[in-house]
Amino acid sequence: MSTVLSVKHLTKEYPKFTLEDVSFSIEEGTIMGLIGRNGAGKTTTIKSILNLIHTTSGEITYFGMDLAAQEETIKQQIGYAGGAVDYYKKKKIRQIVQVTKTFYSQWDDAAYQKYMELFELDEDKTPSELSEGMKVKLNLVMSLSHGAKLLILDEPTSGLDPVSRDELLDVFKALAERGVAILFSTHITSDLDKCADSITYIRKGKLQFSGSMHDYIEQNRAQGVGENLEEIMLHYEKENFHEKLAQ
Repeated sequence: MSTVLSVKHLTKEYPKFTLEDVSFSIEEGTIMGLIGRNGAGKTTTIKSILNLIHTTSGEITYFGMDLAAQEETIKQQIGYAGGAVDYYKKKKIRQIVQVTKTFYSQWDDAAYQKYMELFELDEDKTPSELSEGMKVKLNLVMSLSHGAKLLILDEPTSGLDPVSRDELLDVFKALAERGVAILFSTHITSDLDKCADSITYIRKGKLQFSGSMHDYIEQNRAQGVGENLEEIMLHYEKENFHEKLAQ
């Protein structure tokens, strides 16, 4: 398998927070979960690898291409979706799509229609008429409709009911089987149990682990930390909290 995204020694310094020396890579056809509690640095990581914020240092490459040098070419081949959508709230979805598709040379109308039907979205509705869960689905449709080889998703299952979440995870698995790589941040660790091949765990701006999720769980299970990802994360996060209480 070829490497789709490589992040090396990513650092972003803010006055009161630093994302420090984060490195990980994603292979084609694999799903990676980006985990950590709120404020750990997940969204800063995603914004950095999308060049939405200026990083302090580090190297980011997609498909062997440097992001800084070939950003336009790279972004034709990746899709991004956050946990909500901020399109024109009173414009019909079909009007929004007509504008959005002009930015992508590989936009696929057939794929667009397929995912609109799959997620049961109505083109004649406006974003203001959608529930939060349906807004997430609309954002995903936009990302899935231009042949993206990598999807970068920030809390994509946020606001979805359990059935819709399961349906979305099934879509992720089907896409991975077709060679699409997926990076998604989440605090719902049960989602990762169902679909992720690997995880990158960030705590207080520092990389704690990046690699096979199976290996991480087995390693911590052998140490008596926990039997699953949720238990393991709770152990480390509570450990830090108890240390603060003791000070």
